[in-house]
Amino acid sequence: MSKTLKKIRFRKGKRGVQKGVIHIQASFNNTIITVTDVRGSVVLRCSAGACGFKGTRKSTPFAAQAAAENAIRASVDRGLKQAEVMMSGPGPGRDTALRAIRRSGIILSFVRDVTPMPYNGCRPPKKRRV
Repeated sequence: MSKTLKKIRFRKGKRGVQKGVIHIQASFNNTIITVTDVRGSVVLRCSAGACGFKGTRKSTPFAAQAAAENAIRASVDRGLKQAEVMMSGPGPGRDTALRAIRRSGIILSFVRDVTPMPYNGCRPPKKRRV
């Protein structure tokens, strides 16, 4: 009776990236930071909620700064040296996240605001009456 051999499965290793794109999506409720390579495949991601902030504290600039620092620390460990920054959204954490990225020492080739703005598209929702 022969033993069935166990297949050895290799996990995908951590991808090293020299140059990448840092996407900052700042909504009114959370700030999400995604680091991708130049082609657009995700290397790592971090958010204010993943850093331990819950509820209304996720939407603070301090939470965005903590998320940016965590994402930058992990991406520098993987070899990121040069990056482009794409910011989108009107949230309160966008400027603080950008400041944290600038302080980290990564060379930024450009910073671009890619917030979608309609040319009079859909009708906006009615105003809240509180």
